[in-house]
Amino acid sequence: MKFHPIFLIIISFVIFSCNGQTSKKSQTIDAKAFSEKIAATPNPQILDVRTPEEFSADHLDKAVNVNWLGDNFVAGAEKMDKTKPVFVYCKSGGRSQSAVEKLEELGFTNIYQLQDGILKWDAAGLSKPDNKITGMTMQEYNKLVNSDKKVLIDFYAEWCAPCKKMKPYLLQMEKELADKVTIIRLNADKNKTLMTEMKISELPTLLLYENAAVQWKHSGFISEEELRKQIQ
Repeated sequence: MKFHPIFLIIISFVIFSCNGQTSKKSQTIDAKAFSEKIAATPNPQILDVRTPEEFSADHLDKAVNVNWLGDNFVAGAEKMDKTKPVFVYCKSGGRSQSAVEKLEELGFTNIYQLQDGILKWDAAGLSKPDNKITGMTMQEYNKLVNSDKKVLIDFYAEWCAPCKKMKPYLLQMEKELADKVTIIRLNADKNKTLMTEMKISELPTLLLYENAAVQWKHSGFISEEELRKQIQ
């Protein structure tokens, strides 16, 4: 039995419409759009999935802290209204992505994720002005990189997965190459002033200085082999 081609197209369309389409529950949007969405939403549900220590240091207004790395994320998330928009963020986007996937499983239907986390929020100038200096000052940093040897600065965080992978060989290189380069690891969470002033919005971020000038910059994971090529 033969069917007219148009009939087959119609049937295919109906099947696809009924079975092949799913509603999109989450969107990842940049800092400006994230801010605008929050401002346009009455009583917004803002979910900070970082650790309590990170949350206490700084967070978005009206945010609720439910630690993705803790044991009670599901219980904490279940307290929120699944039918209303929820705005999710972390430091750089890794934990919030995992949290968004879990929220979808739990039945949340309208989720907005802050792209690249609060680091991008700060870099976009959306944080409230803060005259408090957290960690090293820019003046102290400039003295640190002013050396007769090369200086490699590694901005990292304890929760950052790529940072953890890189830590062992960075520490090893710090000893092996001590006569050629000074390797200094700076905790981003403890040096927020530097992060803001230098507009560092990704972790890890590596900066190689020679004669106090930046000769090379890299954000994200880099293998030991590639890093050694840049330093030597």
